[in-house]
Amino acid sequence: MDMGNQHPSISRLQEIQKEVKSIEQQVIGFSGLSDDKNYKKLERILTKQLFEIDSVDTEGKGDIQQARKRAAQETERLLKELEQNANHPHRIEIQNIFQEAQSLVKEKIVPFYSGGNCVTDEFEESIQDIILRLTHVKTGGKVSLRKARYRTLTKICAVQEIIEDRTRKQPSLPLSEAAHPSVAKINSVMCEVNKARGALVALLMGVGSDETCRHLSCVLSGLMADLDALDVCGRTEIRNYRREVVEDINQLLKYLDLEEEADTTHAFDLGQNHSILKIEKVLKRMREIKNEFLQAQNPSELYLSSKTELQGLIGQLDEEALDKRTTLASEEPPPQRAVWSILGNLAEIQGEVLSFDGNRADKNYIRLEELLTKQLLALDAVDPQGEERCKAARKQAVRLAQSILSHLDLKSDEWEY
Repeated sequence: MDMGNQHPSISRLQEIQKEVKSIEQQVIGFSGLSDDKNYKKLERILTKQLFEIDSVDTEGKGDIQQARKRAAQETERLLKELEQNANHPHRIEIQNIFQEAQSLVKEKIVPFYSGGNCVTDEFEESIQDIILRLTHVKTGGKVSLRKARYRTLTKICAVQEIIEDRTRKQPSLPLSEAAHPSVAKINSVMCEVNKARGALVALLMGVGSDETCRHLSCVLSGLMADLDALDVCGRTEIRNYRREVVEDINQLLKYLDLEEEADTTHAFDLGQNHSILKIEKVLKRMREIKNEFLQAQNPSELYLSSKTELQGLIGQLDEEALDKRTTLASEEPPPQRAVWSILGNLAEIQGEVLSFDGNRADKNYIRLEELLTKQLLALDAVDPQGEERCKAARKQAVRLAQSILSHLDLKSDEWEY
């Protein structure tokens, strides 16, 4: 049919379909729950389009009736997918685990508001157990579930880092106010930073805080400005004191920078994760090399250069996953040696994951997933015995295992945002 002579009802249906199509990816990637604002917004838009479709007059013409039917079916399909994303059993499981983390943090949040350090090993172990359980939630390659799991993990891991950083740092602070007039101001700022730390943890976990990312960022930036304005008169110990407080502020701002500018902190996005972006960049280049090699008239000429570049790409992935490793010393205690042994196993598994080129139905995929799960369980069984270096090594090993699991997931199914 000539577009100039197209029936107005057909044109209207096409306009509606175009509007529905424009939010399709938002629906497919929706990772929230049915009480989220974005869910209600998408549901409202799609319902409105259904009413619009129903109001189109077919004039009894078969072609218009068929076009209206197709438009209605597509819109209803998206509505159904939106509802399934929000109510998927594994999405509910992720939310239930997150609520456990919320209860745990809420119970222990008071020490952070008061600037204290009374976080017990039991609390840290409980958080670690929650993280491990989240990594075991199956997504089946479903984009919305993968996003929900990743965002939840990101928030809880951020809280874990904030807590561990606070309990690990035990500097000889505050200084005596008699040492210098500026010390009183630094002490005051330090107290405000401790309150901000507690507010940030509550904000990330959504437990009884009226704070917003934007306001907290302004508060911390203001404290930074107050410190910058101080005259320390060349006193090294006071300058170092101020630097420590500034470093604390920068650490907290780093977590706020991870958030989209919004009133709540439920917007962690895979697109903000530098590790995933780096892996995707490497994966893209690997595919380009593969295509160049397959299309080359004389592949032997590309062999050496392609092999060298691929080895370099593997090196980049190794660096991303193991960038915080330190040399294992023979005199380290047994728990830490156990962690390093597991790290060695993970490095071998990582090599297999990098060369894996199948899907989730492959026996090799199931084997690799089971191997990684066993390493996570082995790490969970390691008792650090209060040794801070062992705790840090185990934490890094857990993150490496999670990173390899994510990469295996990525390789077995295209990652979508």
